[in-house]
This record gives sequence, C-alpha cells and structure tokens, in this order.
Amino acid sequence: MPELDEIGAWLRRRLAGLLADNQVPGAAVAVHAGGETVEVAAGTLSTATGVEATPDSLFQIGSITKVLTATLAVQLAEEGRLDLDAPVRTYLPRFRIGDERAARRITTRQLMCHVAGFEGDVFTDTGKGDDCVEKYVDLLREVPQLFEPGEMFSYNNAGYCVLGRIVEVVRGRPFDDCMREHLFTPLGMTHAACDPYEAIVHRTAVGHVQRTPDGPYEPTPVWALARSNAPAGSMLAMRPRDLLAFARMHLAGGTGPDGVRVLSEEGVSAMRRPQVRLPDIAQGTAWGLGWELFDLPGGMVVGHDGSTIGQSACLRAVPGRDVAVVIVANGGRSRPVFAEIAGRVLGELAGIELPAPPAPGPAVPPADASRYVGTYTSSTCETAVTRDETGRVWLLRTPVGITAELDEVPYRTELVGWRGDVLLPLEPERGVRAPIAFLGDDGTGRAQYLHDGRADRRTPD
Repeated sequence: MPELDEIGAWLRRRLAGLLADNQVPGAAVAVHAGGETVEVAAGTLSTATGVEATPDSLFQIGSITKVLTATLAVQLAEEGRLDLDAPVRTYLPRFRIGDERAARRITTRQLMCHVAGFEGDVFTDTGKGDDCVEKYVDLLREVPQLFEPGEMFSYNNAGYCVLGRIVEVVRGRPFDDCMREHLFTPLGMTHAACDPYEAIVHRTAVGHVQRTPDGPYEPTPVWALARSNAPAGSMLAMRPRDLLAFARMHLAGGTGPDGVRVLSEEGVSAMRRPQVRLPDIAQGTAWGLGWELFDLPGGMVVGHDGSTIGQSACLRAVPGRDVAVVIVANGGRSRPVFAEIAGRVLGELAGIELPAPPAPGPAVPPADASRYVGTYTSSTCETAVTRDETGRVWLLRTPVGITAELDEVPYRTELVGWRGDVLLPLEPERGVRAPIAFLGDDGTGRAQYLHDGRADRRTPD
C-alpha cells in the first residue's frame, strides 16, 4: 500500500523529533492497513542505561489490558459458561463491597462497561502468588458505593479485577494462564509478558516520571503496579506488533492467524455495541464491552488508552477498514505524541478526522461557580475547587494513597467555562487539557460529582 509506505517513511523522519519535543524518552509504533504492517521505534528504553528502543521492545500497555480481559469474558459467554447479565454473585458468591444491596445487583456486564458504581481506584497489593486476584477481591468489602449500579459511567479498575476473578473461577485457572492459553497462543503473541519475570528476557522499557512539577523525567524505581490488579492493566507488557495482532483479530471478525477462531463475529460486534454514553469530556462517545467507542467524522473508531508507572499506550482501530495503530511510550508528555501519530494514521489510511484538542478561549469564569466549589475525593486524589476574590475558579488536585507513594505531583490550574457544566483547565497536564464535568446535585444545587472519566464524590461540608 503506497499510503502505508508513506506513513512509515513519515514516522521514520518524524518520531525522534516528536519524542524530543515532548520529553518522551522512548516509543514504538506499529500501524496496520490492508493486510500489511509498518513498525518504527526511537529513543531509549531507560535514560539510566541508554538502551535503544526497537520495534521488538516491550512496553507496558496499562489499561488496554481491559479489552483483552473483556475478550476473555466474552469467550466464556460464547461457550455458554458465563451470563453477562447475571449478578456477579452467581460466579463469586463471596463478592462483597460496602453497599450490600448494590453487591447483590451488580452484573458482569456492568463491570465491563464501567457502570457498577463502586470506588474503582483500589490498588491493594496482595502478593505475587496465583491467588493474588482472589485475595484482592475479598478485600473489597469496605469499598464505598458512589452511585446506583447502572446510573452512570465511572472508570473502574477494581471492577475489572473482579471480572478477572470471574474468568479465573469459570476457567478454573489463574488469570495469567487464561490470557496465555486463550489469547497469546492462538494469536501468535510471542513478545507478550504477564509479569517482570517474563519481561526481563526481552528488551523491555522502564517508565519515567517527574519528581517535581518542572523536573526532568527520571526512571521510576518501581517497574509495575501490584499483580493483584493484572486484569485491569497493572502488569501486561508487549511489543506493538503483538497488540496489533489482537486488534487485527477484532477487525477480522474474531479470526486470528491462519483463520483460527478466537471470537465469533457476533461476539466481536457485541463488544463494540454502545452500553453507556460518556459525559462531554472530550474522550470517547460511549463505552462498549471493554472498548471505548469514538463516533467521529468519517466513521466509528474503537480503542483504549493505558498508563502505568511512567509508561503509556494508545490503541485505535477502525472496523470495516482494516486499519489499526498502536503507540507505546515510557514517559514524558506522551498524549501529544499519540494525538499527532493517530491523527495522521487514521486520517490518511481510514479517512477519519480526529477532533482538535480542547482549547480555551478568553479566560471566562464559569457562570455559577458556587455549583462547583468544594472538595471531591477518591482513593487516589483529593481535588479542591475554590473561587478567589475576583471570581476566578481554581482546581488543586493532590495525590493521596498509592499515587502519592509513586511520586505523582500535585496539579493546580484555573478552570474556565467551556460547555455548560463542563469546565476547561487553562494549564495543561502532561501536555493535555482534560475537560472536567460537574454532575448531579447534592440537594443544595451544588454538583455531587467531579467527573474526568471517574466520578469523584463531593465531600460533605
């Protein structure tokens, strides 16, 4: 394909400079179109060692793992062994969260599309044994319920750990074994690692983080999050070509190399079917079963992003056009890198136009700042929204828990009006201005939730 060859040539010219412009130590890209693939890498896997990044290097894919976990669940549904609409307790009788009424009602489908409603950022380390996911799920019994199951979208890592445990129980095998047997092997994913012990035999990236707001990106002292969160994306690492093999299976109606059947065409379609609409926060339009769905000029795109300790990844695929792109990076301002590469690939190869990133106009304070002012909390951050004497609105997000332990830095920015109850930060974070929605009502006219993909609940005065 001449267009794919041109994309490859452009990547070879552009990638190193793009990384330097955004302080990204290293990255790798794989693009598929029309049955062919190009791969490009640049930079280093660790600034401490200077080892060069190559197309065969492994990077952590973070939460893109969730699409693989969802695929394992849909496989079980197609075998007649898992009813996605049955309560989770059908398969995990001991499943408990802080709200017993909600625990009885939450279904597997609700876990898969992030509407289960309980606190999702729980990263408890329960060890490195094959029983770590089981132990993790048993410790969720005190996790609070934020809203009624099915009421709204709120990204939920813990929910995907519960989903992974369901896969383990129904298969009767540890989660990693299920991943290898039912996805890696049939798809020929030879450069995919479920843990550091597997990753170390490959050329593997190390994440880089800033220890101060304006400091350099340095190698992280910890390679991965806890294994107990593996179904949600704490561990899995692979080269871009292997993740592309997974995406190509979904584009090919569920078949892998040599025609091996991994999912049925109906299973593939079901995973792309919208389950819940997202707030207007410049992310996807809706969420399916695992997939984030983007309804864009030119057509529908499916995908997912991922981030771990100093590493990040982006997957986008265009059903019906046999186009997919994978981009992985190990630190820095990776989002502008992803946006430029994905924008060019999808535009030139699939005729898909990505929207321009949100940009502020004149710094206009929100019309009714009193609705937003307050403190919103989760297990990973405390966010204070305040109004100064001139009427300007400010956000200060302070890491707590594991994010503080991993040297995440506080983020402070002014918020200005954008679209109704959705405000826009003036100060980018890692090169991106992410809109923030204020949803619900606490009974006094104030917003109940601050929503940036996750619904953080207002703390009572």
